[in-house]
Amino acid sequence: MEPITLGLIGFACALVMLALRVPISFTLAGVSSSFIFLFFLNRGMDFERALKPTLTMISGTAYDLVHSYDLSMIPLFILLGHIAYHTGMTSDIYKAARVWLMKLPGGVAMASVLGCGGFSAISGSSMACASAMGRICVPEMLEAKYDKKLASASVAVGGTLGSLIPPSVLFILYGIFTEVSINQLFMAGVLPGIISMLAYLLVIFIWVKSSPGVAPGIEGDSQLSKLKVALDCWPVLLLFFIIIGGIYSGFFTATEAAGVSTMIAVIVGVKQKKLNMAKFLDSVKETCLQSTSIFFIAAGAKIFVGFIALTGIAPEIAETITSMDLSVWMLLIMIAVIYFVLGMFLDPLGIMVLTLPFLIPMVEGYGLNLIWFGVIIVKLLEISLITPPVGLNVFVIGSVVRGQVSVGEIFMGVTRFLLADLLVLAAIIAFPIISLLLPNTSF
Repeated sequence: MEPITLGLIGFACALVMLALRVPISFTLAGVSSSFIFLFFLNRGMDFERALKPTLTMISGTAYDLVHSYDLSMIPLFILLGHIAYHTGMTSDIYKAARVWLMKLPGGVAMASVLGCGGFSAISGSSMACASAMGRICVPEMLEAKYDKKLASASVAVGGTLGSLIPPSVLFILYGIFTEVSINQLFMAGVLPGIISMLAYLLVIFIWVKSSPGVAPGIEGDSQLSKLKVALDCWPVLLLFFIIIGGIYSGFFTATEAAGVSTMIAVIVGVKQKKLNMAKFLDSVKETCLQSTSIFFIAAGAKIFVGFIALTGIAPEIAETITSMDLSVWMLLIMIAVIYFVLGMFLDPLGIMVLTLPFLIPMVEGYGLNLIWFGVIIVKLLEISLITPPVGLNVFVIGSVVRGQVSVGEIFMGVTRFLLADLLVLAAIIAFPIISLLLPNTSF
């Protein structure tokens, strides 16, 4: 059997297993390992001789990944997010935004989006952001008689900012798999992330202006209160400055920024008497669970990449696409359609690790900038978090407010934000400078 045929069969088997809801890590590792073994058997080796290179390839690939220096920042940023949540730093962001925006149409919903943006700037996980902010924001909006669709959808879409605003777990893994600078990827996500956040605020403003009843007015606080809540946010601003300012100036690498910011978050939490041993251990436990899950997926994906490289299927597909002489716009539209379809059934991390081995050779064949392309991919994955029928952020919010808002109502609210996401995506594609300005000017 030809290696390319073997590769196509293996990829088809992976898609079938994923459709049957087999966990992505077991799917990628299991299918790749089996077909790598079949590849060596197909070369005339007996069972024992084929087993040895298969095990060597699997163990070596997984070992190299787990011992990657860049991978160490994932548990550090996840731990930073949990410490920020347990010490109330995330709720401080939301409280400040709520007080300052109270008099605007849909001010509490806008505050929820800004709170999610602030949480994203120190955590890197979209679902963790949606879960944490959902517990804080949605009940308060429902109590204030906000429309259920507005209250839940604003937090669901705000949570997606964790994919784009650095530090982002998706950017870290994209950087590891494509071997591009994670520092530059983080910088590239800043402006698109801010633009996305502003687009969500605009949607809320237009929604409330056109239907005032969805967001009853709430009396604002005094100027003294506004100043107090703003000052209470200083730990978050400090952490954001360390991560973004440190990386942009070249003072820190992304991994160093992760370690320093986590250490400072612990010190500030202890100093303010908001972090005790029980909360710290809870943060560590949650970090271990999330990090282990991500590492298993990443290890399976690395083995899958090795299998794809072994069969030569990726260069073959890239050559076929290139020979079709598609324009860059047509290529990107085709990729967007694939991601929208996969986003209806798979989680963002699974989509990325499954598709990158095929996409990167195509993108390199077209001579496209991999940093810019990374922002496009992460934006597409951000959209997939709220795309029916899977939309993980929607289900996260649904579990937080179970019994108060149905998943269907959340999806109905989210559809108003999808147009804004598509417009932002089009702007990122049409104007690469949005993504490349900061990376090109960083030190």
